[in-house]
Amino acid sequence: MIVIGIFVALAITLFLAAFLTKRRFGLLGLALAAGATLSTMWQQDAGYVVATLGVIDDPTIASAVSLSAVVLLPAILLLFHGYSYKSMVGRLIGASLFTLLALAFLVEPIGRALPLEGFASSVYDFINANKELIISGGLIIAVVDLFFTKPASHHEKEKHKGHH
Repeated sequence: MIVIGIFVALAITLFLAAFLTKRRFGLLGLALAAGATLSTMWQQDAGYVVATLGVIDDPTIASAVSLSAVVLLPAILLLFHGYSYKSMVGRLIGASLFTLLALAFLVEPIGRALPLEGFASSVYDFINANKELIISGGLIIAVVDLFFTKPASHHEKEKHKGHH
C-alpha cells in the first residue's frame, strides 16, 4: 500500500507542479527529454554518487532515485521560468501531458526501485507497455506546442517591468 502511495504521490506532485506554475508543456517536455538523455549517459555514475554520499543504502534504490532526479531536474528548473498558459483548459492539458511524459521517462527507474502492485501496477504496466508511443507522441506534441507559444509583446513586457 505504501508503494502505491509513493507512485500516486509522484504523479500528483508532477501534475500539481506543472498546473500551479502554469508552464507550457512544450519546453517542459523537451526538458524531460534532455534529462532522460543525461540520465542515460550518467547511468553508471549517478548511482555511485548517491551511494557514496550515504543518503540511501540500497544501491538499486540509490541508482533509481539519482536517475529520476537527473531526468526531472531540467524540467523542475524550467517550472520557475518560461512561457505559461492563460486558460484553465491549457493548464489541465499541459499538466496532464507533462505528468504522463515524465512517468514514461521514469518508468524504468520506478520499476527497479518500487515493487508495484494493484492499481499502481496496472498504471505502471500500461505506461511501460506504451512508453515508446507516449514518449514519441509527447515529444512531437511538445515541439508543436512550442510553435503555438508566442513571446510576450513589447507592450506586455513594458507593462510587467513597471509592476516589479
